[in-house]
Amino acid sequence: MQSSLIPERPLIVSPTLAATIGLEEAVLLHVLSEQLSFRGAQRRDGLSWVELGQQDLLDLMPFWAWIDIKRIQQSLQELGLLLIDAGTSRGDSWFFAINQKESVGQTAQASSAPAPVTAPVSRSTPDQPGRASYIAADWQPDHEWLVLCGQHGVPEDFARSLVPGFVMYWRDRGQSRFSWGNVFYKHVLQKWREDQSRRSAGSLETPMSSRWRPGEEAIAILVNAGISEAFIEDAIPEFVLYWRERGEQDGAWNTRFVGHIRRQWARYQASVEHDGVPRPIPEGWQPSEEVFDVLRLAEIDEQFAREKIPEFVLYWRDAGQVQASWNTKFLQFIKFAWARRPEAIGTGVIQSHARDQQTVERDRHGLEAAFRRFTDRSWAE
Repeated sequence: MQSSLIPERPLIVSPTLAATIGLEEAVLLHVLSEQLSFRGAQRRDGLSWVELGQQDLLDLMPFWAWIDIKRIQQSLQELGLLLIDAGTSRGDSWFFAINQKESVGQTAQASSAPAPVTAPVSRSTPDQPGRASYIAADWQPDHEWLVLCGQHGVPEDFARSLVPGFVMYWRDRGQSRFSWGNVFYKHVLQKWREDQSRRSAGSLETPMSSRWRPGEEAIAILVNAGISEAFIEDAIPEFVLYWRERGEQDGAWNTRFVGHIRRQWARYQASVEHDGVPRPIPEGWQPSEEVFDVLRLAEIDEQFAREKIPEFVLYWRDAGQVQASWNTKFLQFIKFAWARRPEAIGTGVIQSHARDQQTVERDRHGLEAAFRRFTDRSWAE
């Protein structure tokens, strides 16, 4: 009796094949293999070819959308397992073959009964086209893979030195691959990059040379940060002399120079603004924003302060005096002018009178309380 949960013939997928090429790829390959047996296949170049339309494929695999089928088909083509005849195929159909040549006997047997697609495994023959295999104990990469590694600058001796460890690792894992050469090629490139990174980190550590100069990129970074090129050039001899005397080695002198110049420039800017040297007031002088921040904290109107700037500049230019900080002088001037406004004077008089009245009232109450304490005779009663 057929189970209601399985109303149709199930798909049978090889676990080894799924672990090797991926579950989705193994399912699609199995379905296509069955269609080669059920449909009238054409023989060409030792392969069986058959055409399937888009709707046929969707009916066979209703659990996938067409975009998923196309994605998995592309993956099988990249693995070299599926061939698509572009000249015969149309946009909504495939004319395909599985890239595994069969003998005449195998073809006759396949036409009578479908067989599940499995991954032929061989422990002794690596890199067989269309077959997954375990890596052999005496495996060696083909010359073509070594040439391909050489195109990336990898010496052949370096690649061959990785073979024993590579073979031991994959034999211990017991996994099969369709192309051990491709796996080895990727492994070599990864190890080569790691080796070059380690060598670069060590070889770049050099002592400071008397002819050292920062690179163009370092100078460009500093100039883009608003630092004067003349300031940068003037700092180079001092930087070189300092590190030559210390005798240290470094692999990133440019980075260290950029950090040094940024610190020196910040100190220079601060010293220019707060050097304490008295100077006459410039013709177009303007107070800094910090001045207005202080005035706002003192609840002094900013517009009142800005209107006083021309008068302040004109007075001190005529006076010809020098000051170490015109900002401080301007703050004093504005606070004095703000306090001498007519409304401020009036308010001050009223507030002063109110304070005097409060003081008199407080003193009167204090005297009355003291008199009551001295004349209190309630204790005698």
